[in-house]
Amino acid sequence: MTSAATIAPPAPSVARLRGSSPWWAALLSGAVAFTGSGSATLNGDELATISAASRSLPQLWELARHIDGHFLPYYVFMHLWVQAGTAELWLRLPSAVAIGVAAWFLVDLGRRLHSTRAGVTAAAIFALLPSVSYYGAFARSYAFAAAAVVFSFWALHRAARGRGWVLYGVSVALVCSTHLFAVLVLPAQLVVLLPQRRLLARMLPALAVGCLPALVLGLVGYGERHAISWIPQRGPEVLLKFPKMAAGATEVGVLLFVVALTGAVLLGNRAWGGALLGWLVLPPLLLLAVSHLLTPVYVDRYLFVTAPALALLAGIAAASVPRMGVAAACALVIVSAAAGIAQQVEVRDANGRFEDFPWAVRKLDARPGDAIVYGQSSVRAGFLYYGDASMPDDVLLTGAAPESDGFGYPERDDVAAALKGRDRVWMVWRGAKGAKLPRIKAVQEAGYGLRSSWHSADVPGLTVALYTGS
Repeated sequence: MTSAATIAPPAPSVARLRGSSPWWAALLSGAVAFTGSGSATLNGDELATISAASRSLPQLWELARHIDGHFLPYYVFMHLWVQAGTAELWLRLPSAVAIGVAAWFLVDLGRRLHSTRAGVTAAAIFALLPSVSYYGAFARSYAFAAAAVVFSFWALHRAARGRGWVLYGVSVALVCSTHLFAVLVLPAQLVVLLPQRRLLARMLPALAVGCLPALVLGLVGYGERHAISWIPQRGPEVLLKFPKMAAGATEVGVLLFVVALTGAVLLGNRAWGGALLGWLVLPPLLLLAVSHLLTPVYVDRYLFVTAPALALLAGIAAASVPRMGVAAACALVIVSAAAGIAQQVEVRDANGRFEDFPWAVRKLDARPGDAIVYGQSSVRAGFLYYGDASMPDDVLLTGAAPESDGFGYPERDDVAAALKGRDRVWMVWRGAKGAKLPRIKAVQEAGYGLRSSWHSADVPGLTVALYTGS
C-alpha cells in the first residue's frame, strides 16, 4: 500500500518556492543585465543594428541579399522595435528581457531534471556571469539565441514526456532564427532520445521542420561569406580560451567548467547528463570544425549559447552535494560572483564594448573649416549617433543614407580635391595608431602630415588623429 507520506502534496512553502522562483530568477537576471545598458557606449555591431533596423522593409531585404542575411529575423524584429526610438537603453532592453526569459526556463529545466534548488542555483550563477552582463546589454541577437536554446531544451524535456512535439519544433525554429550558429547545440539533443527509438522517431520530424530556417539562412550566409573574410583561421589552442568566453572571465570560467563536468556525472539521468554536456562542449568543437572544413567562422561571441549550460550543470553539481546542497549552492554562487567582479566592472565601463565613440567625439577639438576623413566608412555611424553640430566638415560624404548593400556611406574618391583649401584634417579609424589604411595614405599623399594621435584603451578600439598641411 502506498503511504500517505508518498502521495502527500508538497508543503505550501515549497510549492510557493517552485511556483515563484522562475519569475524571481527572470527579474533578477534581466535586471542585472540591464544595469549595463546605459554605461557602456554602443559599438560598431550595435550601430549596424540601428542602421539595418532603421531601413524600410524593402531596403532591409536588399541589405540581407548582400550582408548579414542570417541576422534578418532579428533585424526585422528590431525594425519594429526602433519605431519607438534608438536610445541606448531602448535598443538594449530586448536583450535584457531575453536574458530574463532564459533564466525563467533555466530554473524550470533545472527543477525538472534535478530539483528546484538546482534550477535556482543555475539561474543565480547565470545572472552573475560577466558574459551575461555583456550580451544582456548588447543590441545584437546573442541573448535571443541563448534564450531560444534554453527554451528548446525545456520543450524537448516536455515533449519527451509525451506533451508538445509541435512546441518543440517551434522552439528549434526559434533557435535557428536567432543566430545561425546556435544550431550547433541541436546535435546534443539527439543524445536524450537515442536509447528510445519510438520517441526519437517522433522527435526527428519536429527537428527537421524546425531546422528549415537554418537551411535557408545557412545558404544565404554561405553566399555572403565574403562579409566575414576578416575572421582569421583558428587552431585547436583556441579551445583553451572557451571557459573564459562562456563565463566572461577566466577564473569564473575555469571554476564553473570543472564543476559543470562534475554536474554532468552526478545527474541521475545519463541521457540528459550527456545532452547537457554536449550543449556545453559541442558548439566550440563544431564551430572549429566548420572553420576548417568550409570557411573561418570561429568567433567567441557565436558561442554565448553555451553559457546557460555552464550555469545549469554547475547548479546541478552544487545541489547534488549530500546534506549540504544549500550551503554548496550558496558558496558556489558567492565565489563565482566574487571572482567575476573585475570583469563585471569592466563590461560596464564606457569603453566596455571596446569602441568608445563619445571619447573619440570629445577628442575632436575642431575649428571652423576643419575637415574629417573616416578610415572606414562605417565608422561614421558612431559620429552621426554621438556627434553634434561642432563636428568637422565631412568632406567625402555624398549621401545621407547608408549604402543599400552594406553599412558604409557613399563617399567621393578624390580625397586630395575634397581637402583642397583645408589646413587641418581629422582622421578617425577603427584599429591601432599604426594601422595601414588606404584613406590614411590618401590624406598623406594630399600633403598632410601627422601632428597628434590618440588611441582608446583597448584593441581594436578607435584612433583619432590630427593632420595638418605643410
